[in-house]
Amino acid sequence: MDAKDGKRAGLRLVIPVAGALALGLWLPACSASAADSSAKDNPNQVIARINGKAITEADLKANSKDTFEQLDREYRQKQHEIMESQLHQMVQDRLLDLEAAASKKTKDQLLAEVKPAEVTDADVDKFYEENKAQIPRPKDQIAPQIKQYLAQQRQSEAREKFYGTLEAKYKAEYLMEPIRVEVVASGPAKGGPASAPVTIVEFSDFQCPYCSRLNPTIDQVMSKYGSKVRLVFRQFPLPMHQNAAKAAEAALCANEQGKFWEMHDSMFKDQAALAVDALKTKAAGLGLNAQAFNSCLDSGKEAEAVKADMKAGQAAGVNGTPAMFVNGRFISGVVPASQLSQVIDEELKKKG
Repeated sequence: MDAKDGKRAGLRLVIPVAGALALGLWLPACSASAADSSAKDNPNQVIARINGKAITEADLKANSKDTFEQLDREYRQKQHEIMESQLHQMVQDRLLDLEAAASKKTKDQLLAEVKPAEVTDADVDKFYEENKAQIPRPKDQIAPQIKQYLAQQRQSEAREKFYGTLEAKYKAEYLMEPIRVEVVASGPAKGGPASAPVTIVEFSDFQCPYCSRLNPTIDQVMSKYGSKVRLVFRQFPLPMHQNAAKAAEAALCANEQGKFWEMHDSMFKDQAALAVDALKTKAAGLGLNAQAFNSCLDSGKEAEAVKADMKAGQAAGVNGTPAMFVNGRFISGVVPASQLSQVIDEELKKKG
């Protein structure tokens, strides 16, 4: 999800059928084309033969079940995102029409009056200091881009606030539910209790540089919401990272001694030191029982638990890291704290 003007996750708008027709919204109807499309979907259609034995479309889909299920999830997710975006744009246009008529101004005039706060050098300095661990260039080289980014962000925030006032004024009610994926929240956890109104299940890879960049955002959000949010960490080491699988095992071995999050932080802090000997050194430095940890790591006793996490992630549609599920709502990649907070706020509002 991009933080564009007015776009938000979990958009919801209720419009009666009569109102939908008045607004020109598309509604489903019977059609010959739909019937033809359905007729062509024949799972018993023979698509190949070997020595006279038929292979049907159903055979093919059964043989590649995981691939087709993932394709279906991605299609439904993309379709939902497009619906959210287009619906919100349609709502904004209607709200602007109403406000323009009420104020005797054009829509362009209304939008021109939305003035964001000016970005100062102090704002640029603050942003750089807070994010310099993820910015590989000196401040004087990147400052213009930071200023432009902050200006765009503030423009988006100002527009969002403006549309929020119009939504309240004209009683727009959002009711489109977000897509949710059932993901078991099992694994090392911190923050709120199991009964917390919001649970974040994070699938991550200790050797993935993007995963380490997400950690400050996670920390910021956990600090902001306290016991209202519970974070559950699940392993998803990617095959191209040669030390990631053993690092995942090391985290679970540390968890046996109640030191998961300390090991978590240590490995993300120095991702270049994830070979087995380095992992044992980290564990000793954290005060773990070295003999028990080393035996756990060398035996591979946690390898099956890591594989189980990966299988659960793949079943939920994870194919890269970092990946999060906020009460089942999928968020992929390194997102800003504002975007993650927006989803959490929506979930808290639903919970009352």
